[in-house]
Amino acid sequence: MILPTAYLPPLSYMQAYMSEPATIEQMETFEKQTFRNRCLIRDPKEAEIRLTVPVGKVEHKQLTRDIEISYQSRWQHQHWIAIESAYRHKPYFVYFADYLKPFYEKEYKWLLDLNDGLTETILSLLRRERPRLGNVSQAARTNDWSGETWTDRHPWQKELSVLDTLFDS
Repeated sequence: MILPTAYLPPLSYMQAYMSEPATIEQMETFEKQTFRNRCLIRDPKEAEIRLTVPVGKVEHKQLTRDIEISYQSRWQHQHWIAIESAYRHKPYFVYFADYLKPFYEKEYKWLLDLNDGLTETILSLLRRERPRLGNVSQAARTNDWSGETWTDRHPWQKELSVLDTLFDS
């Protein structure tokens, strides 16, 4: 299976990635405003927050492998604060946050490297046995993977990031 790169992809993407051997397409033409450099998380007030990794100037028909991350803004700090705010009260945040935080402290030159590192880390965390939480209320667990899509062309865009499942399941 060939998949495009994705920043903190939704659960359906990760399921497709894990269902059969997957290859990340590097030679495709980069499409702006897609899950390649965006994700959607939900804060405790049920508001959706879109996180976008800023990229440098994208030329016409530029390959995904050649997309550089821009550091003109403090996006890493902003993303980590948003992630922490959205998930710090989730059952597994305390166990897994330290594995993800380094991605928001190191400057990656290429978007593909950032996405690949995050995806592989999340895969390894999803495969781990979860620590026992004791008496966690089922009402506190909300996994909303309805499969809604904005378009057929980008079927994962509307779904929440896999972080929602990682920290809550």
